[in-house]
Amino acid sequence: MTGPAASTTRADHADATLAVELAAATARLAAAGVASPRGDAEQLAAHVLGVSRGRLVLVTRVEPAAAGELRALVERRASRVPLQHLTGLAGFRHLDIAVGPGVFIPRPETEWVAEWAIAALRSPDAVVAGRPICVDLCAGSGAIALSVADEVPNAEVHAAELEPAALGWLRRNVERTGLPVRVHQADVGIPRSPTDAGRPVAPVGTVLTDLAGRVDVVISNPPYLPDHERPRVEPEVGRHDPPAALWGGPDGLDGPRAVVAAAGGLLRPGGLLVMEHADGHGQTVPALLAGEGWWAGSWSEIVDHPDLAGRDRFVTARWNPPGPRPPRGAGEDV
Repeated sequence: MTGPAASTTRADHADATLAVELAAATARLAAAGVASPRGDAEQLAAHVLGVSRGRLVLVTRVEPAAAGELRALVERRASRVPLQHLTGLAGFRHLDIAVGPGVFIPRPETEWVAEWAIAALRSPDAVVAGRPICVDLCAGSGAIALSVADEVPNAEVHAAELEPAALGWLRRNVERTGLPVRVHQADVGIPRSPTDAGRPVAPVGTVLTDLAGRVDVVISNPPYLPDHERPRVEPEVGRHDPPAALWGGPDGLDGPRAVVAAAGGLLRPGGLLVMEHADGHGQTVPALLAGEGWWAGSWSEIVDHPDLAGRDRFVTARWNPPGPRPPRGAGEDV
């Protein structure tokens, strides 16, 4: 057959090939319990074909090699390897962040947390003198710090991370984006596992000593999941996110406590803390800021905020100590 009818037949056959591949991938992922099977199938197809997800409708055929690659990735996703580990990227605000084994995958809800820090740094009332200074504690992949540097180009941005694997991803993302984020390996003071406790890493207060009392905004997404939730997390989280980025001790507050203490050593009077927490911490984290630890009475304007789904998600507070700065460095025992 020749002419337009033949072209139509071939095009229909090619379109059906992509449709069949996507349908099969969706069914496989749904059977494996993946939460968004169609979306993940489309993102994997877009990754393999080198197009955006929105342009899949323009793809007329799938070469056999590409179809085989897609099927292999679908099988890995069905085994609950995170989608972002398969594509190598996680979208965060206006950036694509490189991720993989050893680093926490940034979540969409954290974009709203970052928005608050960005808005504060843009405010003319937020900066006492010179360039605004922001420190991201427990920086992981660097998604927050890099977004701040991207969206507040006049800011001086620092990112502190302890874990070597995550630190490698952080440095890689700074290099690949070209954004001016200063990277530090530093211990915020979160209790570590017995196997890691002997690893010598300088505390944040020692590493960032020149920033003590000068920082305008400290932002953090610390480990905050209570230990008792370990059996309930999704396989993508429990098997692939690094434990040091997830677990916050029996009550989930080991990470937030350490960040609050470290922030008190870094912020200028009136400086802002923006900290993510578990959706069950909407009362306990503000209470921690209001009355627990050596910083009692030093935080004001303590407000808890929901995420876009209405769940308690992060707290903001201003550092206003009533007297002289306490005789301890950020990151020391709380």
